Amino acid sequence: MNRNVVFTFFLFCFVTICRGSGTDIALDAKATLLHRIDSLNLLIYTCLLTLTVLTIWVFKHRRVSWLHETGLAVIYGLIVGAIIRYAGSTNHITHINVNPEPGTTYNLSVPPDMLRFHFPASLPITPGDSPIANKTYAYSFRGEIVNVEQNEIDLKATFDPEIFFNIILPPIIFHAGYCLKRKYFFRNLGAILTFAMVGTALSALVIGALMYGCVQLMPASLASSFTFLDTLYFGALISPTDPLTVLAIFSQLKVDVNLYAMIFGESVLNDAVALVLSGAIQNYETRYSHDGGFEISGFLGAIGDFIGIFSLSLLVGALMGCLTALMTKFTHVRDWPLLESALFVLMSYAAFLIAEVCELTGVVAVLFCGICQAHYTYNNLSSDSRNRTKQLFELLNFLAENFIFTYIGVSMFTFPKHHFDPWFIIAGFITSMLGRAVNIYPLSFLLNLGRKPPIPVNFQHMLFFSGLRGAMSFALAIRNTVSEARQAMLTTTSMIVIATVVLQGGAATHALDYLRIPTGQGSNEESEALPYRDVRSLYHATDTGESRSRMIVRWSNGAKEVIMPWQLNGYDDTPRGGGDAGGGQKARLARVWGALDSRLLKPLLTHARPPLTETLPAFMRPVARLLTTTHQYTQGDNTLRRTDSDSDLCIDDPQIPSSIDPQLSINIRNGYGHV
Repeated sequence: MNRNVVFTFFLFCFVTICRGSGTDIALDAKATLLHRIDSLNLLIYTCLLTLTVLTIWVFKHRRVSWLHETGLAVIYGLIVGAIIRYAGSTNHITHINVNPEPGTTYNLSVPPDMLRFHFPASLPITPGDSPIANKTYAYSFRGEIVNVEQNEIDLKATFDPEIFFNIILPPIIFHAGYCLKRKYFFRNLGAILTFAMVGTALSALVIGALMYGCVQLMPASLASSFTFLDTLYFGALISPTDPLTVLAIFSQLKVDVNLYAMIFGESVLNDAVALVLSGAIQNYETRYSHDGGFEISGFLGAIGDFIGIFSLSLLVGALMGCLTALMTKFTHVRDWPLLESALFVLMSYAAFLIAEVCELTGVVAVLFCGICQAHYTYNNLSSDSRNRTKQLFELLNFLAENFIFTYIGVSMFTFPKHHFDPWFIIAGFITSMLGRAVNIYPLSFLLNLGRKPPIPVNFQHMLFFSGLRGAMSFALAIRNTVSEARQAMLTTTSMIVIATVVLQGGAATHALDYLRIPTGQGSNEESEALPYRDVRSLYHATDTGESRSRMIVRWSNGAKEVIMPWQLNGYDDTPRGGGDAGGGQKARLARVWGALDSRLLKPLLTHARPPLTETLPAFMRPVARLLTTTHQYTQGDNTLRRTDSDSDLCIDDPQIPSSIDPQLSINIRNGYGHV
């Protein structure tokens, strides 16, 4: 009898607990379902990237050049996006219609960040269940809903735009800066800065003005949703270029290194310029544009914002790069390569986050942090960390780039905030080409007035053709899609990116043939493509073996010229009868920077010689000794050794002419002679 009572009591308790936990079980089941959908979504993108990698291997094996990996990623994304969109799903999203209370301070232009949905206490819905207690659920703001019947997979296939800016873009931009240290980039620095800074701003202005005129001719429903600042913002986001396809083909075909440097350098810098420019336009709209009219004070303020934000962001990135160099120089962290690599990665990412927290531009900061890391910190790293960081960021760049292009294809069908307007799309294609033309041809004409040799016409055509749009344009467009105007911008930008990557990228080889641009003249490594192949060196060891005399033998226009050792300090390595390969003799700014870098910054931030005790004034010797490591004193005279990562950045080396091959310098140091 007692056993039956005990059993009945425990059974009653068990049933009561199960009834009370019914809500928790349902929530656990929903969480499990959402986890499975998230896993399925990630699996889809993983399979897409895997398929892209395998197809790339097949194309490389078969030497197929008419379609690049980014074009493949876009095409695969379009196919999978169409399948997700039209295959359907039984897991529809449950929703409740909620109306704002009368007298609320929020409106359509400023929606609340969060909704708190309050469930009052009530009786159980099913007889036998426990009463429902007071509960409040929070719902975060996601934006305007276009398709109420959207299912779970459609929703999960679209990512938060901030993921692109905070996670995916930083390794792409950092990798560009980390791989930027090539001498032909600096020899063409004037042209690159002109195209990237002036050209991008000019292109944005032209596109914005033309698009505003085109919008006024469109139906009133669309024209009323656009202001001039909206079209100007569209011009800023569509102006940056991403010529990955063209550059890959250039590397394979060994196209002229100066053309490669101009296209690559412009694409790296105009991303940063476009991001800062778009931010300046938004600041103008927020701070100054109240009545829709033009304010000269606001315009000048926007220009000041552009210059200030760009400069401060650059400073943040450079300081973080230099701080990392000092940390790796004055500590023994290189004895633990794993910790050293982790420190390198974290400090680089911190540059991006610090700039964003300070309301600056993280993309600019991480770009110039990458440049400083490559120029200084790389020389302090152990060999394991050098290889690890290079391969890590190369891998991250590859995966991030292909993921973005895959997502562009998928989002064309799954992203709910597209607005397809054929007239706006056509106008976007035409004005983007006109803006690119204004960027290249007038500025090339002005550059050629003082550039020797000038930029050839076929190079100008190739610069125009290389204006593919890519990750930065899409990331800027998808960041804000609340209004109808921004939705039309996103749709047009996505279609321009897809068309340029697939069509222009595939036609790059034919464009080289049509424009008669010579190929097979260079190498992937610019250090192997020096313009002074007729320079030979002869070094003789003295009887003591402690010092070496040297002389340079050069052939200029068929005549033999010998430079003796005592003439080396004034040695001029510029070919007779013309400028250097970058288009003109070294600029005064480049010479000043070279001297400052080799005599102050390199000895301060790395173990390079000569040490600061030999380059700084006498009254600063105590500080110089404090900032000079024992390794700098004991490693011997390495002024002839140019095997560090930045040998191609030494614009003005007083000891060795820049026309000498770096491998030759190694042989010089080892006492070998070459005639």
